[in-house]
Amino acid sequence: MLLGRYLEKRGEDIQFVYSPRGKPMVSSATDLRFNVSHSGGLALFAFTRGCELGVDVEKIRGVPEIDNIARRFFCAEECSELLAMTPDEKPAAFFRCWTRKEAYIKATGDGLSAPLDRFRVTFEADEATRFVHINDSREEAARWTLQNLGVDSPFVGALAYVGSPKEVSYLRSDAFRT
Repeated sequence: MLLGRYLEKRGEDIQFVYSPRGKPMVSSATDLRFNVSHSGGLALFAFTRGCELGVDVEKIRGVPEIDNIARRFFCAEECSELLAMTPDEKPAAFFRCWTRKEAYIKATGDGLSAPLDRFRVTFEADEATRFVHINDSREEAARWTLQNLGVDSPFVGALAYVGSPKEVSYLRSDAFRT
């Protein structure tokens, strides 16, 4: 339905194709790109023209294995930062890091086949949202924009795309609540 509004088509007339790793795209010739994420009853839909994008949202919650997950998936610097935090700080920081990483791998279309430890994001509460490096390249990181999304607590969200920062507009709707 939402894609239909952008494409001036009925939703049921829109067909999808999928990248080799499963990222959905509109099958007709269009520069419209989209991405979707949901967690804990909240859904985010992101739309833009002319560039791939990725979005992720997560509900902040306690994760018993948070340290082990960070050791396994985050780069060494991210893991060290997270492990140094107090138990009260860790859940929000963990999910800020996770959503930023997932937004990027969704934008590239690689999904969870991409090694999350090959790039570094900022995630401390008082730090600007950005990529530090991608595959050890600060130049590659500078090509990308990473934005924190203004979702209500207890959620965190992130948006990633190639290019300079764009204005993000929010449309909140309870139309889909059941």
